Amino acid sequence: MLVLGVLNLLIFWLLGASMLWLSTTVLIISILFFLFIVSFFRIPARTLTIRDGAIVSPCDGKVVVIEETHDVEYFKDKRLQVSIFMSPANVHVNRNPLSGEVLYNQYHKGKYLVAWDPKSSTENERHSVVIRQGRMEVLVKQIAGAVAKRIVNYLHVGDTVRQGEELGFIKFGSRVDLLLPPGTKVEVSLNQVVKGGVTVIATY
Repeated sequence: MLVLGVLNLLIFWLLGASMLWLSTTVLIISILFFLFIVSFFRIPARTLTIRDGAIVSPCDGKVVVIEETHDVEYFKDKRLQVSIFMSPANVHVNRNPLSGEVLYNQYHKGKYLVAWDPKSSTENERHSVVIRQGRMEVLVKQIAGAVAKRIVNYLHVGDTVRQGEELGFIKFGSRVDLLLPPGTKVEVSLNQVVKGGVTVIATY
């Protein structure tokens, strides 16, 4: 905000009253940009869903994939994949889908394909964590998109985490995948809009 303020003062001082229309245009654009940044990094207050036997959404967005897949990264077997696309307008904080122990935490360099491309799950820059509660193990994969090029992950192997707490952050449009055991009951449908820490994605 300070940089934008200084920039606008410099422009007004250099252009003077003769170019007031240009100074005003720059000011309006600066205000809109500032409001967008504030909106993007917002973490709204909400009542979280805390429930044993439930996998809650790790992020805000829209469900774009519900399918069986073969995980080559950690489980090395068939998994049920639920993918959520996050537009730049969504809240981008990511949350733990269940309580438990962090078994795995790995960052992968990669491409920046658009987040809805099926190949983004395995080829894009991404950060994967596995959380175990009893016999249930869930892999959460934060995936960078064509615009998102910065993934933040707060977890470490051995951490004990609580459902709904912050897991990390992806800056600008992106995607989060959940890899669940086969047979897990999915409680959402394709194109459904979900809320991080609130919407139940699946039950077991």
